[in-house]
Amino acid sequence: MEKIRYFDHAATTYVKEDVLKEMLPYFELNYGNPSSIYTIGRESKRAIEVARERVARELGAKPKEIYFTGCGSESDNLAIKGIAYANRKMGNHIITTKIEHNAVLETCEILEQEGFRVTYLGVDEKGKISLEELENAINENTILISIMTANNEIGTIQPINQIGEIAKKHNVSFHTDAVQAIGNIRIDVEKSNIDLLSLSAHKFYGPKGVGALYVRQGINFKKIQNGGHQEKNKRAGTENVAGIVGLRKSYKNGI
Repeated sequence: MEKIRYFDHAATTYVKEDVLKEMLPYFELNYGNPSSIYTIGRESKRAIEVARERVARELGAKPKEIYFTGCGSESDNLAIKGIAYANRKMGNHIITTKIEHNAVLETCEILEQEGFRVTYLGVDEKGKISLEELENAINENTILISIMTANNEIGTIQPINQIGEIAKKHNVSFHTDAVQAIGNIRIDVEKSNIDLLSLSAHKFYGPKGVGALYVRQGINFKKIQNGGHQEKNKRAGTENVAGIVGLRKSYKNGI
């Protein structure tokens, strides 16, 4: 069957042939549970750690700062709820924008129902926030700024370097939903002072159903899914090894 070509690769991309080829052995040969101690499980665990090292290297991070998830939306939820719940005694104020992905907006709405306060920044005619408005919105109860890198509808790229500087200046954690950006623009979490970053494999020719979250070492965040002790006890559930291998193969931080 002829492969369908379409223009909306902002919505999703197909899985490239070399990516699928890399994934296949982890469906039928190297299918062990990464939490098991015998050889077939250790091979799966090794594949995950190789992927963790690859993602970390591309982002300018450390491998132990990378957590694999089921998608970009889960990464957003884990970042925002994880920070909110872990730092509630420090404050209850979150800053985001009105044009975030629903994974961020609906998460913030849920947190508002639980007593958190959220400031939704407006944007100009080009879809950009005002850095002055952002800084003025910060108060003594602000614990998180969550602003996407690139918008999934209009393509606006926010000034994340300056946002990171403002967040660092006020000692506030900075999360960016980079799902639409990774694969198109290069991001260095150190240079941009990013504390948490979400990404998803299906946006850059990898499989659906797998994502990742970068969390800077030392940032306090709580898990939001209970069960096993996978992903350093921050994301319960048997890992999608084939998907993670596909993410590793397709991962490209910028063109």
